[in-house]
Parts: sequence; structure tokens; C-alpha cells
Amino acid sequence: MAARRFLLLAAALTGVALAHYAAPLPVSAVAPAKAQFGLPFAGPPGPDTWMLGQGYGNTTGAYRQRRSTYGALQGIHAGLDFSAPCGTPVRAIGDGVVAEVDGPHGSPPHNVVVDHAGNLSSLYGHLRVRSSLRVGQRVTRGQVIGESGDSQGTCVSAPHLHLELRDRSHQRFLNPLPYLAADWNSLALAGSFGRGYEYDLERPRRWQTPDSQPAALRGGPLLNEYRQPWPPAAGGAR
Repeated sequence: MAARRFLLLAAALTGVALAHYAAPLPVSAVAPAKAQFGLPFAGPPGPDTWMLGQGYGNTTGAYRQRRSTYGALQGIHAGLDFSAPCGTPVRAIGDGVVAEVDGPHGSPPHNVVVDHAGNLSSLYGHLRVRSSLRVGQRVTRGQVIGESGDSQGTCVSAPHLHLELRDRSHQRFLNPLPYLAADWNSLALAGSFGRGYEYDLERPRRWQTPDSQPAALRGGPLLNEYRQPWPPAAGGAR
């Protein structure tokens, strides 16, 4: 029994190490975006179903937390937040193999990582309960892999799904928009969190659309170190 516990602990620690310190794959090794994936929910968006809550990238919410919550992600929000009632079935965006269940990538209280063809991986965070999937299990596009929840684990404050798209090393964070088949112009207009993008007044047209947001590497320097940000942080703090 002790040996088994040691092996499990070693495997867990190895998983943490790989998750946070593996070398990112070169961009040339990652499949290009061709809207090859679907959305994580069934049915159309709407006030009673699901809506895009926060986009990927240099959002104003992420900017305010860029040295804390998002410091390791180069200061940007590394995924898409979909507002949805707690318990809404979450579906795999593509065929793949389960790589992690409640792995070390955050997005509590529960998460799932699925590896796909093309050295791509999808992460589903803030799941309400631990997924019944097993590591190594194959899943198909549209298969239910969990239930949406929220980051505080209450299902009251701001229930949403956090969806990321990464390279297979899980170190390179990709803008999911061009990989997902959806009407992003309409979804971005109807977002429910009311967060736009932070401006750099020295380059006001940089990263101001959902599909122009940059990729990020875990542990890299801040991408949004602006001398003239707008809107300014509360109290003038940067």
C-alpha cells in the first residue's frame, strides 16, 4: 500500500512539473486555426442558456489582476468565460483523449484537460463537481464531460465555464476564437460581463478586437506593460 501511495504521489508531482515546466511547443508544431472545434454548450446562446461573459486576452478585468491572478499568463485572461447556469452540461469541443481530471492548472473547484489532434489541448475550468471521466479515456466532440459551476464554488456569484485552448505542452495559450466555429461578432456584442479591452494610449489600435488578442506563454514577461493605460486602474494604481 505504501509503495502504491508513493507511486501515486510521484505521478502527481510529475504531472505538476510537466504541467508548469515543460517546454512549449514551437508554433510550427501546432495545428493552425481552421474553426475545427465546436462550442462547449449545446443549443443557441441566450439569457436563459449561455452567453460569452469575457473574452480571451487583454481584458480590463484581467488588466487589473495582471500581476496577481494572471501574472503567470503574461497579464492577460488566458481563456474564454461562458456565463451559464450552474449544472449546465459542458461538452467536449472536439474528439480527443482525457489528459487530466482536476489537474494542477487552476480554475477551481474542478477542471478537465482534453488533448486533441494537432498538438492542441482544451481546458474546461470551474466545473461544479469532479468529472466522472478517467485519464486516458477517449471522448468525442459534443460528449458531456462535466457541469458548469463558478470560480467561488457557490453557484451563486458568477457561474461560468472557463475554456482555454493550449498547445500539447499546456504552456502556450492560444486565442480560442479562430479555432471555434461560432458567430463571434454576435457573441461578443451580447457578452454578459461587460468587460472590454484595456487600451494602450500610445498604441490605441493594438489588440482591440476579440480575434486580434495575442498568444501567451506561461511565465513570460507582461504583454500589457502600458505607460498610458485606459481605462486607468482604480486609484491610479498600475
